Amino acid sequence: MREAINDPHDGKRKAESQWPIHRLHWERNRYVYDLYYKQGKISRELYDFLVREKIADAALISKWRKPGYEILCSMAAIQKGSTNFGTTSICRVPLAQRGSQIMPSVQTGCVSCVSGDGIDGGPVWWTDPYTAWAAKKKADKKQKRAEATIDPEVEARLKALRGAGPPDGAGGGGSGLDDDVEARLPTLRGDAPPPSSGAQAAAGAACALPPPGAGRGGVGGGEFMPSPTFAGARPGFVFKKGPNGVGYYTDR
Repeated sequence: MREAINDPHDGKRKAESQWPIHRLHWERNRYVYDLYYKQGKISRELYDFLVREKIADAALISKWRKPGYEILCSMAAIQKGSTNFGTTSICRVPLAQRGSQIMPSVQTGCVSCVSGDGIDGGPVWWTDPYTAWAAKKKADKKQKRAEATIDPEVEARLKALRGAGPPDGAGGGGSGLDDDVEARLPTLRGDAPPPSSGAQAAAGAACALPPPGAGRGGVGGGEFMPSPTFAGARPGFVFKKGPNGVGYYTDR
């Protein structure tokens, strides 16, 4: 406090020379307030002694216990008689409700002592990076708007993959996708499920099965047509496992 009082005032406004004193006054009283009301580490007798010796500001500490004044920077910020228009200080307005230019209070040097945007939820003083806070909030809003916007080309492809129809601007009814992807889309959408492995094996066996009468002679002089799976009934033949393996044997 003594250093703040003896600090040279060259190049400063008359009110600006009092800013460090207001900040030190707030920090000292906040320390006493936390020790007594929040942590309970000092007794009532010690607190009364600090108030009696004017080490603690009883008016400011009692104001902190009222709703809306929990981090009030100074009693001077709410004294309407000291302002030109009979209002409270500008620091009583939250930063989110201010305009583009954010300036500290002329009386106390406090930027905001109502919304808890400062260090550890305290006031924002003239030495705190409140401009960085405002810039970060603006950048966060810009990033949210950018994330909400999707590229038109990506959105068109997403619609095509979801089965919502061809993308906008595709001529000739085409979807603008590769032939391989276009062939897989009906299966992915569930319009044409792929055939089962058993059906595929039966179809392959039917195609590979020779016509009747084209078999070879087997044991006992019977005709035999090899077939790993049953491919349907054939007149004059029976499907079984015989001396030549699995296939169609003449029915005798």
